[in-house]
Amino acid sequence: MAGVAVVVGVGPGLGSALARRFAKGGFAVALCSRKMESLTPVKADIDKAGGKAECFTVDSTDEQQVAAAYDSITAQLGHPSVLCYNVGGAGSGGWPPPTVEDTSVEIFRRSLDACVVGGFLWAKKVIPHMKANKKGTILLTGATASLRGSKNFCAFSPGKFALRSLGQTMARELHPCGVHVAHVIVDGIIRGPRTEQMMPGRPADAFMEPDAMAEEYWKLHTQDPSTWSVEIDLRPFTEKF
Repeated sequence: MAGVAVVVGVGPGLGSALARRFAKGGFAVALCSRKMESLTPVKADIDKAGGKAECFTVDSTDEQQVAAAYDSITAQLGHPSVLCYNVGGAGSGGWPPPTVEDTSVEIFRRSLDACVVGGFLWAKKVIPHMKANKKGTILLTGATASLRGSKNFCAFSPGKFALRSLGQTMARELHPCGVHVAHVIVDGIIRGPRTEQMMPGRPADAFMEPDAMAEEYWKLHTQDPSTWSVEIDLRPFTEKF
């Protein structure tokens, strides 16, 4: 095995694509999500392809759950050399999302915790071993909201702003230690069952393909240290920017 990769936020879109790509690259993959039903199909795909993956249910906003999941991962697979933090904000349950006035404090806090506190908790767990080995990769999934706040995104954007800042801080601390930290701005709509249902009239070439995105994450992981990126942005060729 090439090592252990932890993918946090595994679902039917980018998270599952990341898990499959790192498994294809020879990694044993720790599949992490709040719900087991999000994990078992991905594990089945990886097992069928001859890879290795294990499922771990965890609420990444809960420090004790993250600690317990990390201990289980190291016991079953070993210490991670790759962390992909791919958790989005807490959903409001509707589309479009609510205005500032209509966003509850609970949703606002949950989204902040999901976007950035969880990333902080997982990073604190994986960093010591990576530093000791002078090798590791931490990849953070951002969004258009990492760069600017948009109408109806008051709960989502602050957390993504904060995750980007956390990534910059960690990169400055960890790059000299041999640990590559990079933030990926996802500037577009990722193809998936939910997004296709929400946007039935959207042209096919206006969606981002999860497997193509995962390939870019893999390229970040395999970058030569002499050319490490701190941040990249991904978007469909049809997207305005």
